[in-house]
Amino acid sequence: MKKSVLFSMILFPILVFGQEIITSSKKELISPGGDYKFTFFQREHGSENMTLHYIVEFKGKIIIEESELGVEISNQLFESALAVPNDECKYWCENLKLIDTQRAEYDRTWYPVYGERAVVRDRYNEMVLNLRKGSMEGDSQTSYDRRKVYNMDIQVRAYDEGIAFRYHFPETVNGLFIHINGERTSFTIPEGALAYFENWAQGPYEVRELKNWNNEESERPLTLKLPDGVHVALTEANMTDYARAKFRLSDCRNSTLETSLYSNVDIITPYDTPWRVIMAGEKAVDLINNNDLILNLNPECEIENTTWIKPGKVFRSGLKHEEVIAAIDFAAEQNIDYVHMDAGWYGPEMKVSSDACTVAENRDLEMKTLCDYARSKGIGLFVYVNQRALFQQLDKVLPLYKEWGLKGIKFGFVQIGNQYWSSWLHNAVKKCADYEIMLDIHDEYRPTGFSRTYPNLMTQEGIRGNEEMPDAQHNTILPFTRMIAGAADYTLCYFSNRVKNTKAHQLAMAAVYYSPLQFLYWYDSPSLYRGEQELEFWKAIPSVWDDSKALDGEIGEFIIQARRAGEEWFVGAMTNTESRTVTINTDFLEIGKKYNLALYEDDLSLETRTKVRTTYKKIKAGDKVKLTLLPSGGAALHFIPVR
Repeated sequence: MKKSVLFSMILFPILVFGQEIITSSKKELISPGGDYKFTFFQREHGSENMTLHYIVEFKGKIIIEESELGVEISNQLFESALAVPNDECKYWCENLKLIDTQRAEYDRTWYPVYGERAVVRDRYNEMVLNLRKGSMEGDSQTSYDRRKVYNMDIQVRAYDEGIAFRYHFPETVNGLFIHINGERTSFTIPEGALAYFENWAQGPYEVRELKNWNNEESERPLTLKLPDGVHVALTEANMTDYARAKFRLSDCRNSTLETSLYSNVDIITPYDTPWRVIMAGEKAVDLINNNDLILNLNPECEIENTTWIKPGKVFRSGLKHEEVIAAIDFAAEQNIDYVHMDAGWYGPEMKVSSDACTVAENRDLEMKTLCDYARSKGIGLFVYVNQRALFQQLDKVLPLYKEWGLKGIKFGFVQIGNQYWSSWLHNAVKKCADYEIMLDIHDEYRPTGFSRTYPNLMTQEGIRGNEEMPDAQHNTILPFTRMIAGAADYTLCYFSNRVKNTKAHQLAMAAVYYSPLQFLYWYDSPSLYRGEQELEFWKAIPSVWDDSKALDGEIGEFIIQARRAGEEWFVGAMTNTESRTVTINTDFLEIGKKYNLALYEDDLSLETRTKVRTTYKKIKAGDKVKLTLLPSGGAALHFIPVR
């Protein structure tokens, strides 16, 4: 086997791993448009000891320097078959042989049940690396099965939106059981990069160098800004029966992030691990505009009839009969689609004894009567159920809630992280689909694209939103980080005096933050509304879209997001705690058409309690709209074609 210490002085530094590169193992994959290149290769560490490595380039620049691939495995089958001690089995990926490579090209178009875009293109080049441990030479089919020849594939896809790869364990005759201790998957980032670090899903962000994390781990997506200005996001897709991953700093390699699994994983072949995803953009908004990649890495919709799945806006009511009635009436007036009854309707949610099949004795709620009244007004009802009750009663509550006429459930305080609870949660989503129940999963759960396969999972929290009342800087980080992963239930507030931002900033969130179930007026009540003119923006705005375009922005500074429903466009602009002037180029509008623009801006000179000015004007495609945003402020814009 011909070997070379170096392929390229640029791509393969001599002393990074200190061993020779196996020239014949080098395999490259380039994205359809040519922007991304993934290079796989192996290094030899003595006789029959080879490690797996890769490099990723974006537009000719290295964004992931030489990094490791592989999984750590230990179980008795491997130990006996390979005649090595069990403590060495975790290095199982260190002497796999590359035996074959398959390549394919795909270009498909699909139509989501709902989404940020009505049409999604799924186009990529694929490379599957077939790796083997053990030898089949000189053995019959029977004997080599007995000797346990093991295979693992690395499936790599290069999209114009990013790179994705995962590990596949092919089916074996004996249905091989594998115990995964962890992954070797790492990401060596160019020195000097800054990371938007977040320790937990509802935590605050801070900008960190890739050093001195003190064993802390960062949530995914993890967005980084490289020294040359390129923005990179690392995340995962299609994680349904595995352990959640985070990113930790390597103890032995500078500027290197390692994949840290929440816990061990037990699998039976055939099996695919979740996708590890790398996205890049010359501009920060490129990451937002390419987020279809996460959905594309998930299987197609498994629900045959989806007509009952209806996105919409949601209002949270009090838990008295009269309060729910008032909330339904308010929702009907304000073009809101659902009313939600939150924690406490069936008793103390943290008590195992609380029965989610019955209304608490101290509540005067009659669920079927309320569902019937809501239906008469064109409104659906949702209820909150804590996972304690869901775990005990899911098979009981689902047929009951369908009988009552409920449209959905908000799962509360879900357990996440390990394989057991990941599998339980996604199986619960499937069960809910059988009863035509839509879902909003709250607390630490973050999406990895499962809503493509089961679109009754409408949205999820996994975000530091208006329950924590973050400031405007946090709010302008979210579109470039958390929102890349998918829909987020921020629970938008308006009248609450605990909000740290202007009213126009809050108004714009309905366009900036995507959530097919968009909660509005969180912590508010119908009595607080006094006919404020600017709230016609929330009344008009839908929760799902035919097209979406992030127009401009910088992480933690500002964001301008445009979204189209039919022929109308809605735009949200938000700044951080600093004032700034921004210009919106309206090239996204249809050429040759004129539009009526409703513009909602902060104006502290107004003698109104919300201090939002409403301006109406005519505009055509290509015109520029200049906005002066107050500190922690924003603006909302609604473009309607002139008939």
